[in-house]
Amino acid sequence: MGTPQIRGAARAALTGVAALSLITGVAMTAAASPAGASPATGQSAANPYNPSYEHSYRHGVIPTIQQNAKMKSWDAGHPTPNVATGPETLSYGGGIDGVGVNSGHAKVYLVFYGSQWGTQGTDGNGNATFSGDPDSAASAAQQMFKGIGTNGELWSADLTQWCDGPNVSAGATSCPSNANFIPYQTGGVLSGVWEDTSAASPSAATGNQLGQEAVKAAAHFGNTASGSNRNAYYVILSPHGTNPDNYQNQYCAWHDYTGDSSLTGGAVNSPYGDIAFSNQPYNMDSGAGCGVGFVNSPGTLDGWTITLGHEWHEMMSDMNPAGGWTNQQSGSSFNGQENSDECAWLSPGTAGGAANVSFGSFGTYPEQASWSNDTNACAISHPIVNGGGGGGNTVTVTNPGSQSGTVGTAVNLQLSATDSASGQTLTYSATGLPAGLSISSSGDITGTPTTAGTSSVTVTAKDSTGASGSASFSWTISGSGGGGGCTAGQLIGNPGFETGSASPWTATAGVIDNSSGEPAHSGSWKAWLDGYGTTHTDTLSQTVTIPASCKSASFSFWLHIDTAESGSTAYDKLTVQANSTNLATYSNVNANSGYVQKTFNLSSFIGQTVTLKFTGTEDSSLQTSFVIDDTALNAS
Repeated sequence: MGTPQIRGAARAALTGVAALSLITGVAMTAAASPAGASPATGQSAANPYNPSYEHSYRHGVIPTIQQNAKMKSWDAGHPTPNVATGPETLSYGGGIDGVGVNSGHAKVYLVFYGSQWGTQGTDGNGNATFSGDPDSAASAAQQMFKGIGTNGELWSADLTQWCDGPNVSAGATSCPSNANFIPYQTGGVLSGVWEDTSAASPSAATGNQLGQEAVKAAAHFGNTASGSNRNAYYVILSPHGTNPDNYQNQYCAWHDYTGDSSLTGGAVNSPYGDIAFSNQPYNMDSGAGCGVGFVNSPGTLDGWTITLGHEWHEMMSDMNPAGGWTNQQSGSSFNGQENSDECAWLSPGTAGGAANVSFGSFGTYPEQASWSNDTNACAISHPIVNGGGGGGNTVTVTNPGSQSGTVGTAVNLQLSATDSASGQTLTYSATGLPAGLSISSSGDITGTPTTAGTSSVTVTAKDSTGASGSASFSWTISGSGGGGGCTAGQLIGNPGFETGSASPWTATAGVIDNSSGEPAHSGSWKAWLDGYGTTHTDTLSQTVTIPASCKSASFSFWLHIDTAESGSTAYDKLTVQANSTNLATYSNVNANSGYVQKTFNLSSFIGQTVTLKFTGTEDSSLQTSFVIDDTALNAS
């Protein structure tokens, strides 16, 4: 497309405007560490066979089994000096940006990075599946993270000994009673799943690109407010056949945070605070080297769940590496390692060896042990310790059994639980409820289902001491039996703005436009937000109702972005919302030479009245034009 005219008198012409690649989501770039950030205290491993050697951002890296053997052979020729606290003892790094450990209930987001994951579907447990996932790894990852903190499992309880906060001194090897402890992760930790199909995942994504994807995911999940990422963790899952950060034949996974300046390409510019993330390759492609068959036979996904659990444990105990708990003993072959590193690839049946861990109704998955300072050993199971939220009491939730319902038919289900201690007040919460339902603090599930499908629901009851219990069950919602079914159709009025007026859209003055400054995608009219080269905000919105009898809904539009800005900083932005849900954010960094179609799944809004809204904001200089045309909301 040609150079657009600048709207208003701020500027007379555009010069040097380069077309930039379009990347759906928030603009991200490599930059120096955020203000106030401290550099990571970790350094490249001394062992030349360690995959973190000269790649210090690979925190908690789990080497392949072959590489691990080479590391141990090298260590054998370089004896560890006598260390008073023991060669494997972890100590506190003092925190980075005030963060040492994930001292809350973790929010784990699984980010399926790239269009190679293929067409998305749903399995019998309500998990997302993908046609490009030959080993069904996606379902296993979701079930595993849903199962953490259920069925009384104590694999994750090892984490309850670690802490951070102002009362913990740098170099400490144990936690004072007034520290901020990691709580026991009752009721699962999975908080969201997203397949980013805006582009193909790179064949060998850099550490910086993986961090950028984590920031993009934070925007997708709405974690954009201050502090919203304090307990969040983004697992960046690269698709089958790719080689993220050149992992093949070296290692199986690692974790880091966006403020690490040692990342390839530098620290990632995150407008949402420090973001913890991991590089999780499709490591079944590496076969036995990354644990296929390590515990079970054939054990295709053994190494997959082992490495997912390995990195999660290490993020929890060292969230902004290396401000948390690491081995800081100079000269020790364990120097720089985290709790799971010290127990990597210990054979099943040996002391501290990998084993199957049962997460009750969520399944049984191979996991590895993690180092425990208080027992001076690798622990595959560990009691809940001080600060762990166990409280000494036992809470038992009565399982209501499998539930069913119909779209459009109201639900009222009262849950119950018992406590081993008398006089306790129980507070209820739930994950995985069907769309349209919610639970009260007293355990009453109410609402009207809006979407057909089967969900895996976990209800948790917690008493005033912090003790809790959970019950998990399935809930199947069938399509509405009334109304003659859904009449497929396009619901947006004046979708291409060809009436020449805004109605039924609501728009700020000048947005509906047919001038030659910006050509339409089709026809003569389009919506042109911003482009003034001065501080300005434009909005465009329309409210529609998606029939409850429909089973799917998809919102799409064509977008073109022109800008006079340069560089990789997002100065001017366009946000796209459905009610209060942020669907995407674009900026001058996403400028493109033509129109690109954007599509969003709005099936979760079926049966609701939804306001679709575009908001364009422009700063004080250098115009950016956000041009929208040929919108559609297709329901069927």
